[in-house]
Amino acid sequence: MTTPVVIVANANGAAAADKSAIAAGVPSRVLMQRAGAAAACEIALRLPHELTHGVIIATGPGNNGGDGWVIARALHAVGIPVRVVEAMPSRTADAQVERAAAMSEGVPVNDDVGALTGGSEQIIVDALLGTGLTSSEPLRGPIATAVAALHAMSARDKRIVAIDVPSGLDASSGRHVGAPRCALTLTFGTLKRGQLVARDLCGEIVVLDIGLGVHAAAAGAHRLATASWFRASLPRIAANAHKGTRGKIAIIGGAEGMAGAAMISARGALRSGAGMVKCVVARESLLAIQEGEPAALAASWPASDAEFTEQVGSWADALLIGPGLGRAHAREITERALRLFGGPVVLDADALTAFAGDADALSPLLGERAALLTPHPAEFARLAGIGVDAVLDTRFDAAPAFATRVKATVLLKGVPTIVSSPDGATMIVSEGTPVLATGGSGDMLGGIAVTLLAQTNDAALAGALAAFAHGRAASGVSARQVRGYTLDDVVAALPGVWSLAPVPSRPPVLVELPAIGEV
Repeated sequence: MTTPVVIVANANGAAAADKSAIAAGVPSRVLMQRAGAAAACEIALRLPHELTHGVIIATGPGNNGGDGWVIARALHAVGIPVRVVEAMPSRTADAQVERAAAMSEGVPVNDDVGALTGGSEQIIVDALLGTGLTSSEPLRGPIATAVAALHAMSARDKRIVAIDVPSGLDASSGRHVGAPRCALTLTFGTLKRGQLVARDLCGEIVVLDIGLGVHAAAAGAHRLATASWFRASLPRIAANAHKGTRGKIAIIGGAEGMAGAAMISARGALRSGAGMVKCVVARESLLAIQEGEPAALAASWPASDAEFTEQVGSWADALLIGPGLGRAHAREITERALRLFGGPVVLDADALTAFAGDADALSPLLGERAALLTPHPAEFARLAGIGVDAVLDTRFDAAPAFATRVKATVLLKGVPTIVSSPDGATMIVSEGTPVLATGGSGDMLGGIAVTLLAQTNDAALAGALAAFAHGRAASGVSARQVRGYTLDDVVAALPGVWSLAPVPSRPPVLVELPAIGEV
């Protein structure tokens, strides 16, 4: 079975995919009809109880409104009570034709935006604005009034279903100008960058196939890490495996008072299939490591090149440098390790901060080896010499650019996580939940990543697999209610991720992402 590819696009990329399909002979109205019919089917399947109260469809002037007219006609055809509130008249040719078709079949329509409120319907479909809006454009007139009404209905526990994006959301950046909070977002052909940034507004996100196929490649090169990709890409452990073949991991960190960081990394590594783990820490941290994680070996920071080679360099298959390393000796320790060890490495935390403002020094130290850098946005900002806000605003492009600059794979943590290799190939991981928004989460991710790196010698693959497993384990703990959970709960959930069950295919669904975060 092939693994479906889901492309993550900005607004221009999504438009390019549509244009490519149309140029290849797929009529634009056919794309609209496929989108609307697929959306109507998903609404009926996912919200059957609310459906009995009827559906309101709020339409705007563009093709997003045209999708809404197709949905209205499809629901009406099977006897579901539906009415359209037309905030603005249809202006595109395809939308006008679909409007006429729906009205000819008896779909009731009202052009008074005030008609959105006061009804008994539990489902309101937001087909006001699509992916063409940018966050620099304020909402005006009847559209602004309609979006405000959607806000009010969402607060009254009505189910808002966004078509492509919640109206007012910038599909590229995730910024918005008053977009409503939706229970469900149905998007077509490609996943939009802005949806992944604004998960709280989009609710559950479902990507539906409308026949773009190979034309989706015109949307860009960023690919979503999916459960089927994860299962197909995860390295297998042979029946005759032993602790040596499963990978020997050295974790260099754990300055005085920070043994916990190295310990959390060790737990992540051990529960990700590492054969042996050695924590190389400050002498003051040795006892804490030996008592706190007895399955791991422990050694103190080497005092000389010869001692490093004996304790670490000639023993380890891969290194993780940085968890709890502290800043006092971070540059010295990191440079020694990279100079004396030629195998694959993961650099995290203080090992990255040691090169703040001097990122170009990393490339000659890393050489041609498989290397993975795992910064959070603030660490990335210090390395790249830009502000944190700039990192967040440009994350989808900043990560691949920096990976090319330092000639190493970069895993930029966040919502979502971006994993970019030096050649620009990029995987987007959207599995995390706020359970991971706690100290030590990155240390655990480092332990998972270095284990997979030892087993694959492929930094980009290891980084994407690790970010997916880390996030999926957190989601298994809780996607919505996040108070009271700790990283111990996430560690305990990791074994279940490695045996993730196959995801049944159900056309036209390409992928579905759960709603995350407390409402």
